[in-house]
Amino acid sequence: MPGKSSKKSAKDTKNAPARRPVTKAAKRPSRVVDASRLVERRILAVGGWRGEMLAEVRRLIHEADPDIVEDCKWQKPTNPAGVPVWSHGGIVCTGETYKQVVKLTFARGAALEDPRRLFNASLEGNTRRAIDIREGESLDAEAFQALIRAAVAENLRSSESKSQAPRKPGAQSPRAKVKAGSKETKPTKARNGEKVVLLSGGNPQIAKGEGDAPVQKYIAAMPGWKRDVGRRLDALIVRSVPNLRKAVKWNTPFYGVEDQGWFLAFHVFTRYVKVTFFRGTSLRPIPPGESKQKEVRYLDLHEDELDETQLTMWVKQAAALPGERL
Repeated sequence: MPGKSSKKSAKDTKNAPARRPVTKAAKRPSRVVDASRLVERRILAVGGWRGEMLAEVRRLIHEADPDIVEDCKWQKPTNPAGVPVWSHGGIVCTGETYKQVVKLTFARGAALEDPRRLFNASLEGNTRRAIDIREGESLDAEAFQALIRAAVAENLRSSESKSQAPRKPGAQSPRAKVKAGSKETKPTKARNGEKVVLLSGGNPQIAKGEGDAPVQKYIAAMPGWKRDVGRRLDALIVRSVPNLRKAVKWNTPFYGVEDQGWFLAFHVFTRYVKVTFFRGTSLRPIPPGESKQKEVRYLDLHEDELDETQLTMWVKQAAALPGERL
């Protein structure tokens, strides 16, 4: 009957599980813009010659060290986009823009060797050094990238020294706080009882030194198939060039001729070994890798790609030319 049915319906409704009240979905926060996008926006906002220079600096930094992390820091009302900062094991370099200059400040610049004298500002301090670039001026790409690599090495060396300092009993090691495989940790490779730190891209960290010994130490620490490439390169150069001079600078083997300067260097990256010919545009045929440096050319060697006949020709030509003074 209608009344009974209605009563039962009310009872059923009373005993039914309570429904959750319908509410509007919580407003989701807007997507956080990643750090690289912030840097890109800052460069676009600057524009003009300063934006172009900052973009080129950014490219050179990432080419020098693929593990560099970038961000924009120190935002304020007068500069809401902040300052581009590049870090690896600590701050490596910042890129500020002013009306007349683009200023590249190295956080540990005072500890770095600067044979080409790129540092021209903030010279009075005990820690920082800076490069001021004005409109119409160019940046020595090869020397700048060497400074970037040296700054990364200095950061990692400093971090390593701190981690090895005596700790109070029961204190946690700083390394224990870092996840395995994160960019703050670097693998080491034991050779002849010594541990060699591998920097970004697997490049061995070797103390600066003249002669064959530091070069052989570098080659022995090259990871995987790259070690064989290093040995073949070294043997090929030794066979091809009399009065050969060797050294390791900025964690990079250099080859030159006595009293004539350096003609070649090579450096380990993640996927290849990069060979640098300092007078590469004078070689025939010209090596394929282009550089912002007028005379420099590169050759990227991947696994099983070493053409010894062609490389021998280039090495002999390069050794006969006036070398680079570093």
